[in-house]
Amino acid sequence: MIRRITLVVATLALLTAGRAGAAPDFASLQVQPYQPPKPAPAFALPSLDGRTVRLEDFRGKVVLLFFWATW
Repeated sequence: MIRRITLVVATLALLTAGRAGAAPDFASLQVQPYQPPKPAPAFALPSLDGRTVRLEDFRGKVVLLFFWATW
């Protein structure tokens, strides 16, 4: 039994030794490289009370934009 386990482990080690140096094929895995986030474009929108609210007024804060529309 131990000989069989040793044989299986040795076979797997030999089979994977040739692949260890190869770079992974990310295209076949459909993995996209990481792209750092880009800054949001500057824009201003009217608030419900008529004031103009600019995105730059919220610099350093978390902003959640929710756009609602009916079609």
